[in-house]
Amino acid sequence: MFADTIRRMPRPQDLPLMNTQQLRDTFLVADLFVPGEFRGVFTDLDRLAVGGVVPLTPLELPNHKETGRAFFLERREFGAINIGGPGVVRADGKSFALDRLDCVYVPIGTQKVTFESADAKNPARFYWLSCPAHAAHPATLMKKKEATPVPLGTLAGANQRTIYKYIHAGGIQSCQLVMGFTELAEGSVWNTFPPHTHNRRTEIYVYFDLAEKVLVHLMGAPTETRHLFVQEQQVVLSPAWSIHSGCGTGNYRFIWGMAGENQTFGDMDGIKPADLR
Repeated sequence: MFADTIRRMPRPQDLPLMNTQQLRDTFLVADLFVPGEFRGVFTDLDRLAVGGVVPLTPLELPNHKETGRAFFLERREFGAINIGGPGVVRADGKSFALDRLDCVYVPIGTQKVTFESADAKNPARFYWLSCPAHAAHPATLMKKKEATPVPLGTLAGANQRTIYKYIHAGGIQSCQLVMGFTELAEGSVWNTFPPHTHNRRTEIYVYFDLAEKVLVHLMGAPTETRHLFVQEQQVVLSPAWSIHSGCGTGNYRFIWGMAGENQTFGDMDGIKPADLR
């Protein structure tokens, strides 16, 4: 099931005029992971679509009128990371078994994609992103152990974390989709701080392994920031002009995904913390 409306982003100068509920209705996506359902939301952030699948029986990727095509991936590419129990993604007859925190990439032109759980009592939870594409790359599975960990931050700074890159220039090849996840060490709570923007691509986060913890996600133009309180398996949409940083009541993980003009992970416009407002 896709949401009926497209999430459309405001201009940076409009953000200060929005109240709390308007901010949440615009930038926060909740309830994407419902047992037995496929769910998705279209955005105007580089035409990214985002969703979740929790299959109790096999579920198929449906088409949607917003693609304007005969099937969903006729002109799109697709990536998914499993944050639940073991599962399988089948793409035009090819099968990919995903354990927790494994990733699969499905290229443009794939006509049929289905999602399954190995055990309905411990179902897979596939978090997915899709964006427009112009060329086909091979359908590829990457296990968590195959992703190169990149350590960042310090425990003293409460931001010690490890980045795992899956779909990127040095890993699974794609047209413009980039995906991976970050996990914070015990005792660390800050992510993506000091913050940055990158006007050449937009970004979407899903926070998970929060359990009962809550997180404050910081957003907005660097000199006009706002915040959202985020809970387990909720998604935040981040326009190119917005910072995207967070601080939780304990450690957690989050999946980041991007699409835009380039795939250069280090292409960031850093913001000095003292310049934030």
